[in-house]
Amino acid sequence: MSRPPFFTLPPGARAHQLSTSRGDFAVIDARPAAPPRGTVLLVPGFTGSKEDFIALLEPLTAAGYRAVAVDGRGQYETAGPRDEAAYARAELARDVLAQAAALGSGVHLLGHSLGGLISRAAVLADTSPFRSLTLMSCGPAAICAPQQERTLRLVAALGAYDMGAVWLEMRKADGESAPAAPVPPELDAFLRRRWMGTVPEQLMATGRQLTSEPDRTAELAAVPLPKHVLSGAVDYAWPVPSMDAMAKELSAVRTVIEGAEHSPNAERPGPTAEALVRFWELSDRA
Repeated sequence: MSRPPFFTLPPGARAHQLSTSRGDFAVIDARPAAPPRGTVLLVPGFTGSKEDFIALLEPLTAAGYRAVAVDGRGQYETAGPRDEAAYARAELARDVLAQAAALGSGVHLLGHSLGGLISRAAVLADTSPFRSLTLMSCGPAAICAPQQERTLRLVAALGAYDMGAVWLEMRKADGESAPAAPVPPELDAFLRRRWMGTVPEQLMATGRQLTSEPDRTAELAAVPLPKHVLSGAVDYAWPVPSMDAMAKELSAVRTVIEGAEHSPNAERPGPTAEALVRFWELSDRA
């Protein structure tokens, strides 16, 4: 899961509920001081939330973009039903389309990890709200075999135990497999609060999607939108060469953020924001 480096909102940003035709979604909405040159919709990944993008907000607004990071249906501070069918890929894609419609036309769409798969489905369903698509740390199909196994174990645990018990087991397993420096108390409290606020059926449904996603690269290549594939130099969910190949098939701009892994938005926000702005400027001129 992404770990935000801090939680203080930058100047010009506020947390609120975005009203759409599909219901209300919790967002962090960051606006530049001057009229924006464009609007960006930021869709988080599995076990994630809008806070995963918090370090990108100030550099994006400094470049003149309105940046809106969202909690998807059933994620953290957005409500969702206790029904896995509500989190089918098509349903989540319709949510993204509704969010984009609420923000206005010409939205630059960015999806991180699972959010990339959801964003891809939204674009394949309807390109009209979007100016461009960025897939961040997102591969062409299902996650790699070791991560599939780990994710399916999590899905099984969520079906058998409550969220608090699963959280404790996750923390225990993380400590045993990869002992690391202590997590700062503020971050530890946030990660647990986010986990406990997420609807378990959302995690179960999307976890299964991550392990079974088909390769839709050829379909996406036919979509007439500027495309960008951005990742860290290392990725545990999808091999970096698979993202290289996907970008080539998509005729997409390809960016690798050195020193970052699966969450360049949180790990190297400065270079990530610079790469995004370059791509959007190129897209706006196209």
